[in-house]
Amino acid sequence: MKVGKVPLRWQFNEILNQKQKELPLRSLLHEQWLLPNRLIHYLRIRRNITVNGQYRSMNELVAAGDMIEFGFQGDEVRTPDANDYVPTAKPRLKILYENRDLLVVNKPRGQKTHPNYHGETGTLMNDVAGYLADTTSNAYMVHRIDLQTSGAVIVAKNPIVVPILNRLISTGKIHRQYLAVVEGKFSGNGQMKWPIGKNPSNLHLHQVNGLNAQAALTYYRSLASNEQRSLLSLQLATGRTHQLRVHLAYSGHPIVGDPLYNPASPEKMLLHGSSQKLVIPFVMKSLNITAPLPSYFNDYLVKYNLAKKQI
Repeated sequence: MKVGKVPLRWQFNEILNQKQKELPLRSLLHEQWLLPNRLIHYLRIRRNITVNGQYRSMNELVAAGDMIEFGFQGDEVRTPDANDYVPTAKPRLKILYENRDLLVVNKPRGQKTHPNYHGETGTLMNDVAGYLADTTSNAYMVHRIDLQTSGAVIVAKNPIVVPILNRLISTGKIHRQYLAVVEGKFSGNGQMKWPIGKNPSNLHLHQVNGLNAQAALTYYRSLASNEQRSLLSLQLATGRTHQLRVHLAYSGHPIVGDPLYNPASPEKMLLHGSSQKLVIPFVMKSLNITAPLPSYFNDYLVKYNLAKKQI
């Protein structure tokens, strides 16, 4: 792409599909592709964007079949070099999906999503950094799941798509489905709407109606149930810290093995991000990504006769 005077660090080439309606270039970038205004500003003032090989103003119309090429030099974003994760030498990632801009990986239980201090190793982000070490991409965190939770996690490969993915998550376009085994008989389906805040006695924990409580909404559906255990399908409508764990504990059916909200349970936690409704940046196509259950989770379902209705 022959625009701008400084070499571009990240370049994108998108051809608008045949169903694309005619609209101003700015509307395509901001309203359809969800690029932040800050990035659009730099594309405009540096002329680092072309339509069919020619620079156009942001008010000119684009339509089906047009080729949009654009790029960024690096200083347009606040964290161009990610978080300098120490790359794992021989990562054993379970990749569920990958394209130019992102990966979806299946995080195992017991692994941190990201380091808590400079130089820490062994986390999921270290593994992704190692996987990408010989490419032009880096690892950028989009969201996290708890240490003892397994399942699908999105990791961006460039910082340009991070705000796009964050917007898609915050508006519910991207969402995760979880499977959890809980204590006791839990049947039916519905929602839990209890607000969640910090526990005043221990600020590392959260509770319903805690300090600075914020609205929290969880949808649930019972897949199998008996007097001892129940298998639930769960979906977050909001993203409060420990939301599923707090809501289920408050309901009287804490997650089996939850070390924080069910400490009397001798087992390891049985909470798994089983699927991810993903929206692909720029093409804005939806995909359903499935994260296979770990063997220990399947074994537990068989042990308690909960496997027959599993989805």
